[in-house]
Amino acid sequence: MANTLPPHDAAIPEEHALEIRKLAHDLSNALEIIVQTSYLLGTVGLKEPALEWHRMLDSGVQKALDINLSLRTYIKTNSPQ
Repeated sequence: MANTLPPHDAAIPEEHALEIRKLAHDLSNALEIIVQTSYLLGTVGLKEPALEWHRMLDSGVQKALDINLSLRTYIKTNSPQ
């Protein structure tokens, strides 16, 4: 995802940026629960097909974490400081 700064008049208004930051923070907290649960599942010696499902879960979790980081970076870059 590109994190380019828009022209000043296209920056995210502060009141919107605050709400989006709050939502991104809440998303981070929810993702942390999923990350920790996935980790714990990996410690119980899963067998196929559950092991493959766990790999799929980990892949999806990593993608979600990457998207959330991109979102948070974009908000920080494109909103008033």
